[in-house]
Amino acid sequence: MQNIIYDVIVIGGGHAGTEAAAAAARCGARTALVTHKIDTIGVMSCNPAIGGLGKGHLVREIDALDGIMGRAIDKGGIQFRMLNASKGAAVQGPRAQADRKLYRAAVQELIKAQHNLDFIEAGVDDLIIEDGQVTGVITDDGQSYQAQAVVLTTGTFLRGIIHRGEDQSPAGRIGEKPAQKLGETLEKIGLPLGRLKTGTPARLNGKTIDWTVCEEQPGDAEPIPFSFMTDKVTTPQISCYITYTNAATHTAIRDNIHRAPIYSGQIESKGPRYCPSIEDKIMRFADKERHQIFLEPEGLDDDTVYPNGISTSLPIDVQDALIRSIKGLENVEVFEYGYAVEYDYCDPRALKPTLESTYIESLFMAGQINGTTGYEEAGAQGVMAGINAALKAKGEGETFILDRSEAYIGVMIDDLITRGAPEPYRMFTSRAEYRLRLRADNADQRLTDKAIAINAVSDARKTAWQAKAAKLEAARQLMCEELKISPNALTQHGIQIKHDGKMRSAAELLSYPNIDWDVLATIWPETANIDAEIKEQIEIDALYSGYLARQEADIIAFKKDEALKIPDDFDYLAVGSLSTEIVQTLNNSKPATIGAASRLPGVTPAALVSIMRQIKRREAA
Repeated sequence: MQNIIYDVIVIGGGHAGTEAAAAAARCGARTALVTHKIDTIGVMSCNPAIGGLGKGHLVREIDALDGIMGRAIDKGGIQFRMLNASKGAAVQGPRAQADRKLYRAAVQELIKAQHNLDFIEAGVDDLIIEDGQVTGVITDDGQSYQAQAVVLTTGTFLRGIIHRGEDQSPAGRIGEKPAQKLGETLEKIGLPLGRLKTGTPARLNGKTIDWTVCEEQPGDAEPIPFSFMTDKVTTPQISCYITYTNAATHTAIRDNIHRAPIYSGQIESKGPRYCPSIEDKIMRFADKERHQIFLEPEGLDDDTVYPNGISTSLPIDVQDALIRSIKGLENVEVFEYGYAVEYDYCDPRALKPTLESTYIESLFMAGQINGTTGYEEAGAQGVMAGINAALKAKGEGETFILDRSEAYIGVMIDDLITRGAPEPYRMFTSRAEYRLRLRADNADQRLTDKAIAINAVSDARKTAWQAKAAKLEAARQLMCEELKISPNALTQHGIQIKHDGKMRSAAELLSYPNIDWDVLATIWPETANIDAEIKEQIEIDALYSGYLARQEADIIAFKKDEALKIPDDFDYLAVGSLSTEIVQTLNNSKPATIGAASRLPGVTPAALVSIMRQIKRREAA
């Protein structure tokens, strides 16, 4: 048995695994990505799209940390849309439909160009654990590989079972075998495992759809790229289409609901609340006369269409009936029928903020194994786990953690490790308390310098960001400090504002509804020379300036609590005044800070005060 030593080994080549492997390698760690098939790296297992509300923020943050996803979708995207475009920048969400082949090719091109990264085509059957620390893996061909840290990104493959009506078969996704022995290994170790489920709809032949009776949904006239490194989207763009379920669809489902695995008892685990199957929608929202279905082409030269909105695990004959009852799909050919997949996950409350296991040292986890759903959530965890695994391998005690005030990534990880995932976790803008600050447009301003500080970005990213940062700084200095004008002088330019004698900066004037860049250029011609992307940032800052000042005060208060660390060996029983339930909750979760403890269910303000007092007494002793 050959002995090969790595700094970091990543198990799984999905979205979490690719980001974890690339991130660890960017940090200088000698990294190996172990996956069943190298050719399936970058495959979109479910819907052919990236981004959306909340999810689009995560993709921008992945990109700000020099991840792969944003650049890949910019190459493979065939319809870009800015969701909530008519609303403020804080709740806008970039989304793009993908050409599956182009996206996979882009991911593979980017990851295969990554220095310090090897690829191993194999399954992983076992972990090598010595004195409570993972030290390597054993693959299904008996090969062992040693590592300083291991990242688990098993997706839906961990003892995965596919359900389609009464039929069941072991698989991680259709046609691919599950990670059976690895699931058994994790159970033997004693990790807190549970079961979750997700699902996918049928795949349809677009040539057999009657597009004339469906509603066309074009993309944005000017596609806005995801990556801060992309100047312009050059891939040809297409339209998607919309149709709806109807009374006949609903009847076909209700008449056969006893054959649906999630209702027959065949599947006991929970699926994603915010992306339910069509049978779940019909039963839960019985008063709705119809449900929207987005017909999403899977490629420029691919006839396959993804009917987003009718995910199902009903038997094939029922799927046929419900699909053909839908307007435009009456004569459709089905390439592949929908199914549900049930899989093991590990309770994320057994993780540190670094995504390292509290059970096994140097074992990190990212993606659906932590109870999340979605490519974007997986990729974001992958970046963080990869960086922290690389830092762990260095042995210097350094960690990379983002808190709730710094990133949607911080919100997600904090939610997972403090509240767990009783159902598949999905990111929404509403989950973030500080979303005025955590916008998709400013992800690089919030995060790229942090990544540079730990050497987690390429030279190209560093150079591009520093050039942009210099332009931003110069423009803000000009707009906020150098260009100022009185109300009387504004009147001479035909602009009426309150005559209070107060000098106003060019940036302040942008917050007025009747003043734009063209107006400013008549007063200060030099403002016309500012780059368009920099102008956008200055304008957004101006619009949110008053609100952001108040939110900054909230963040300072939050940081005060968040900064108080709870020692790893803290004895909650020694506090004395805590209930048995609170002690149990805290011992199970092991929160790293008072802020994290405050977000645990059942932990009261009085309990937090008692814990803080005990920490301070301990520090003073």
